Amino acid sequence: MNEQNNSNSKEMNELYSVFHQEYIIMAEYRMLQTENLQGIYVIPSYENSLLWYGVIFVRSGIYEGGVFRFTLTLPEKFPDDKVPVLTFTSQLYHPAVDANNGALNLNEVFPQWDKKQNRIWQILKYTHWIFHNLNMKAPANIEASLNFKTNKKQFMEKVKECVTSSINRIYDDPPTEDKHYITFKPYDPSIHETAKNIMLKAPTLNENSHGFSWVHQGSFESFSKEEM
Repeated sequence: MNEQNNSNSKEMNELYSVFHQEYIIMAEYRMLQTENLQGIYVIPSYENSLLWYGVIFVRSGIYEGGVFRFTLTLPEKFPDDKVPVLTFTSQLYHPAVDANNGALNLNEVFPQWDKKQNRIWQILKYTHWIFHNLNMKAPANIEASLNFKTNKKQFMEKVKECVTSSINRIYDDPPTEDKHYITFKPYDPSIHETAKNIMLKAPTLNENSHGFSWVHQGSFESFSKEEM
C-alpha cells in the first residue's frame, strides 16, 4: 500500500511540475505584450512550449530592411536551469552571433539565469539592441568583430549580403509542419484586403493598446492605422 501511495504521490508531483512550468511559460509570453519589443514577433511552438519561433524586422541602422528569423529554446527545467538559447536561423553576419550555428552570445548580459530577476522579454530586448550596438566585449564572431573595427567596407558588404538574403528568403516554405511557425505570403488583395478593412474598423481594445500595424505593399516597411 505504501509503495502504491508513494507512486501516486510521485505521479501527482510530476504532473504538478508540468502544469506549473506551462503556467510560467505562458505568463512569460503574456508579459511580452507589456513591453515595447519593436519589430519583434514570437510565438511558442504548437507542439513544444519550450521552443519559440521568432522574427525581427530591423527598421533602422546598418541592418535596416533585414527580416531575420530565430528560435528561442528554453531549457528542460525552465526557469530553474540554464540561460535560454537564441539561435538565428537566417544568415546573420554580426560580432555577437556565432557564424557556425547562428547562436546569439548571451553571456555578457546573462552569465546565469536568475528566475527572480531575468525574463524572456529581456533576451528579446537585447536581441533588438545588438542590431544598433556592435562593440562586443567577447564577440562570438571574431572575424565580424575585427572587420567592424578595422575594415568597415568588407563588413558592410557582408552585412548587405545577409540583409538581402533575409529578404529574398522571407517567403520560403516552412522547414517544419508546426502550426505556429511564422510564415509570410505575398500581398493578395483577394485574400488580405477584406482582413485589413475589418482590422481598420475594429475598436481599440483598451488604453494600453498599441493599435494595429501592417507593412507597405511591395516592401517590408511597417505603417500604422494612423498613417493610412
